[in-house]
Amino acid sequence: MTKFKYNRLLIICIIIGLIAAVVVNIQRYNVEQANKTVDLAIDYEDMLKLAQMEGLPAEEVLSRAKEAGITSLAVYETTFEKLNKNGKTIAIPGSQLLESYYSGTMSSPYWRGLVADGTIKGDESYVVGHDLQTYLEVKEDLFRRLGDDRVTVLHAGSQEFLAVKANHEELLKMNLGMPTDEMQAVNNAGFYVLARPSNYKNVTDDDIDAVFKRLDGINVSEIVFSGSETLGGLHHTERTIEQMKERGLTLGAIEHVTQLQFYPQDGLFDIIRGLDYKVARLYAIPKDEQPKLKMDTAVERWANTDQERNIRINLMRIYEKPVDDMSLLDTNMQYISMTKDKLVEKGFTIDKASSFEPFFGNRILQILMLLGVCAAGVMYISLIFPTLSDRRLYALLGVCFIACLACMILGKGSLIRVAGALAAANIFPVLGMISQLDVIRRNRLVGKLKFTSLLFKSVKAIICASLISFMGAMYLSGILADVEFFLEMNIFRGIKLTFVLPLILVALAFMKRFDIFGEKLLNPPNLKVQLKRILNMNVSVKVLAGFLVALVAAVIFIGRSGHTAGVPVPGIELKLRAFLEQAFYARPRSKELFIGHPAFILMMMAWYRKWPSAVFFILSIIATIGQGSMVETFAHMRTPVFMSLMRGIDGVIWGCVLGCVIMGALYLWQYVTSSTDRSNSLNE
Repeated sequence: MTKFKYNRLLIICIIIGLIAAVVVNIQRYNVEQANKTVDLAIDYEDMLKLAQMEGLPAEEVLSRAKEAGITSLAVYETTFEKLNKNGKTIAIPGSQLLESYYSGTMSSPYWRGLVADGTIKGDESYVVGHDLQTYLEVKEDLFRRLGDDRVTVLHAGSQEFLAVKANHEELLKMNLGMPTDEMQAVNNAGFYVLARPSNYKNVTDDDIDAVFKRLDGINVSEIVFSGSETLGGLHHTERTIEQMKERGLTLGAIEHVTQLQFYPQDGLFDIIRGLDYKVARLYAIPKDEQPKLKMDTAVERWANTDQERNIRINLMRIYEKPVDDMSLLDTNMQYISMTKDKLVEKGFTIDKASSFEPFFGNRILQILMLLGVCAAGVMYISLIFPTLSDRRLYALLGVCFIACLACMILGKGSLIRVAGALAAANIFPVLGMISQLDVIRRNRLVGKLKFTSLLFKSVKAIICASLISFMGAMYLSGILADVEFFLEMNIFRGIKLTFVLPLILVALAFMKRFDIFGEKLLNPPNLKVQLKRILNMNVSVKVLAGFLVALVAAVIFIGRSGHTAGVPVPGIELKLRAFLEQAFYARPRSKELFIGHPAFILMMMAWYRKWPSAVFFILSIIATIGQGSMVETFAHMRTPVFMSLMRGIDGVIWGCVLGCVIMGALYLWQYVTSSTDRSNSLNE
């Protein structure tokens, strides 16, 4: 029987890297704990709309929202669609003025004279102001956006107005700058302003200065740019950065609808880096989804979002239908209040959004972690090819480590760190599985173990395997620990590979240790012989059907990973997830709780109860899913490391419990069936 050795020097290197990883993860934990303030925001226009729907003064609704927990009101740039409603400044199509003139309804002699002399044209629009401040702001912004050749100042008697050469429908929707009257009203009501400016076409530094001049004297919580460009776009972000730094403003970055990275805005990452990462991630429940959510479900969504995805700006929406016998106002105030209370219960503070400090880890510790990953990779090779000499193993370790150092020195540190994290995610769960396969391989099959002995061995084995997997999790988390990964400016690459590669690596290791066909269980033929025999097997319809089922399961398993898959999640699973989210600090992953870890317990039972070798093999592969998933959880760097750790621990504990329950049920079933068989034989 081939003996597999665990090289001591490689183990020492792995331990050194692990110590470095633990140190970095403690630092990461402290950085994450310092970023626990959430801004509860809602659109100012939504508050005004709610007041109109309830027939109440805006002041009363705003006061209730303040009491419920809202800290910021989002103020967008004004448009003529809004201004035409409040009457402060209006845009009138020239065709309407001409119609009024020719129908005899135009009473002003000044305007009649302008029509008569041909000044008023049907294909132009005319801007008239009834509030001086608003008119002057609109006038300034129109000149900036359209230029002198498309905007002309005219007079009707003593009244100034603007002639604008533009499509009227497009003009109505055009952004016209941040309205100071709305921002002042928001501050006067006791809220911060969450400013939503947009960019200018052919933007200049003067345009950018004008935007921030409007913000002078306004208490702003964050700036979240509207549209597909930041203020400054691709080429003038330096000025935006200067203005934001001068005012100490936080940038809000809108999470993408896939919940991965951000809504694309030109210049976003340049501003984030220029602000030394003074940025908060923003999330809003999609407008078409919120009406479908019950209030308690939406509240739970906010709590999970802030906990798991580092969201620090919750841009809420109002419910437009009341719940039960409450008024619409009471419905929305309860929604806001419940969300605030839930976040406070989870340890968050409600105020201006906090941000991460610019943490990038320690280069020396990163190098030590890469050394440990290299050693783990060489360790796997030694466990597949046990005849390799120590000298060759050390040479391979040296080559791998020097290559990593060269990449770090040549400025490819980010690339080699992602590669190291990917290696850790794949290798350590495999080493955890192999270690236990070697343990049970040394325990010769003398007889069938009793239930209590098997229970003890199974629990001990899954704990040992999981500890090695958690080592890989610490490596992955530590290697990638920096603020750009926390914010998802950079992301872990290779999620789908981590679902497949460990299964292949464990399968190879299994066939080096056991004969899948069970004929020479502990002295298996070489890999080539086993693979050839598998390929030459006669396949029955039953086996083919099983293979097709497994193939469909594999497609779903891989397709559900990541954030871009089109494989839907069944409604019953969504309900189960909701239950688990409420029952646990961090919801265990389904593939660990219900698949991988129970399969590990059954794998142990398959060995010690002398089940067919093929069944033992299949259960070993399925058990690897749970171990790999535990490590892959930590690849979501936006999720706090403590939450990922608790998710994995909960998965191991309860997955182990479920596996033991299944094992007990199988023991009971075997006992009952064997007793029945004995009774039948006696009766015969």
